Amino acid sequence: MFRTTLHRLTFLTLVLIATFLFDGDVVVNPKTLPESATATAASPSSAHPTSLDDFHPVIKVVDGDTVVVQIEGRATTLRIIGLDTPETVDPRRTVQCFGKEASDMAKILLTGKRIRIETDESQGERDKYGRTLAYIYMENGVLFNRYMIAEGYGYEYTYDLPYRYQAVFKAAEVSARAAKKGLWSDGACSEIRAPVSVITPEDPSSYECARNAYNCSDFSQQSAAQEVFNACGSNDIHKLDSDGDGEVCESLR
Repeated sequence: MFRTTLHRLTFLTLVLIATFLFDGDVVVNPKTLPESATATAASPSSAHPTSLDDFHPVIKVVDGDTVVVQIEGRATTLRIIGLDTPETVDPRRTVQCFGKEASDMAKILLTGKRIRIETDESQGERDKYGRTLAYIYMENGVLFNRYMIAEGYGYEYTYDLPYRYQAVFKAAEVSARAAKKGLWSDGACSEIRAPVSVITPEDPSSYECARNAYNCSDFSQQSAAQEVFNACGSNDIHKLDSDGDGEVCESLR
């Protein structure tokens, strides 16, 4: 009988403890919340829990591929890896085709929002203008870089060396072209980058020297990239000379 009474008391004690712990509303610590389930193929690295402390407020959207965020109380300018949108703010150039649309979309998606930053050792920490190089994820888990390319607001952009999501971004551009989205839609732009296959040393008039139209990954040989660089002048409008030594796309050698 003593054992029966002891068992009953133990059971009642456990019930009281459970009632005390779980009665009422359950309080969830926001720092344990995972990223949105919508972050699938659009977010290559989002399949892990992320603290809300990892998100940073956007202070300003400069254009489609450059934003300013607050990190530890300081304004930090980010140059988005793998994405190139038509120019809207460069004083040396006129506003390029679909530049306003790309900038407007970036402002819709990012203004007043918070973003998560992912860096890439293959690209270094900063570009030659001192901007931090990064991929950025929106609060819903979507990778902004890829989204802009996939929806036709910009081009896949390889500065010099291959980067982590290069294949993903290139596929996104191919898809956007095929679907005629954004700047690839019929009649949207009269001057879309010329295929590199038509560029030959015998026909320098076919080079596109008025805008940033080529990446190192567009060329099969370093000599072809060098030919375009030499023909278009020393201002390196295509940003093929990453170290400024006059020799471009050394990774192709």
